[in-house]
Amino acid sequence: MSRIELERRDAVAVVTLVNPERRNALDLEMRRALLQTLRTVADDEAVRALVLTGAGAAFCAGADVGRMGGRDLAGSRQRMQVMHEMVRTLHDLDKPVVAAVRGPAVGIGFSLAMSCDVVLAAPSADFSQVFTRVGLAPDGGAIWFLARLLGMQRAKELVYSGRKLRAEEALALGLVSRIVPEEQVLDEAIVLAASWAEGPGLALAMAKQLFAASVAPSLAQFLEMELLVGPQLSQTADHAEGRAAFQEKRKPRFTGR
Repeated sequence: MSRIELERRDAVAVVTLVNPERRNALDLEMRRALLQTLRTVADDEAVRALVLTGAGAAFCAGADVGRMGGRDLAGSRQRMQVMHEMVRTLHDLDKPVVAAVRGPAVGIGFSLAMSCDVVLAAPSADFSQVFTRVGLAPDGGAIWFLARLLGMQRAKELVYSGRKLRAEEALALGLVSRIVPEEQVLDEAIVLAASWAEGPGLALAMAKQLFAASVAPSLAQFLEMELLVGPQLSQTADHAEGRAAFQEKRKPRFTGR
């Protein structure tokens, strides 16, 4: 069974991340499969809106940290480029996109949610950027999204601390459009997407492009900057220590190297 499921509900495509035993954490295989699925949706003229969600009790718990070791600089760049193309394809999709979030949306999972046009969250939803806890800087365009959605100071506080935002705080900060009862969040997302699917598709696509053009640098330009940072940090002693501490369930001892 594919770990990325695509279901069509009339003019709405529902894409589901399926790795529930790892809380839908994304390994390289899943990133590639999600990218291909998003391209399929983009090319399908019968699909006029998209809903992105996760199987089970989680949206996406980030990258599969258990498989992050043993990377050289070239391999790290390649993996990041796949992730960037995935985020850009979702963000640039010329169709409305709704995220239906239950449980954790961590790291790249948080970025995927922010790549969508609107986020509907269950009360169980929480959002965090935990990169500093494993000696890394955020990737997947997270800083680009957070700086624009929260402003610099709030974005920095969230990134530096790596703390968790519960659904109510995420709503107050504008990261979530509304909170929906747990058992209704996916259905509500589909209803919202279906209402947009009935709208003037070209006008919505052009409006989406105008929103994207209203900020600088563009997401594409920012992701190029990430490629200069992320692969280098993957080779540091602090990242090795952070990864080991995560796997051993202990507090990391960083040295700044």
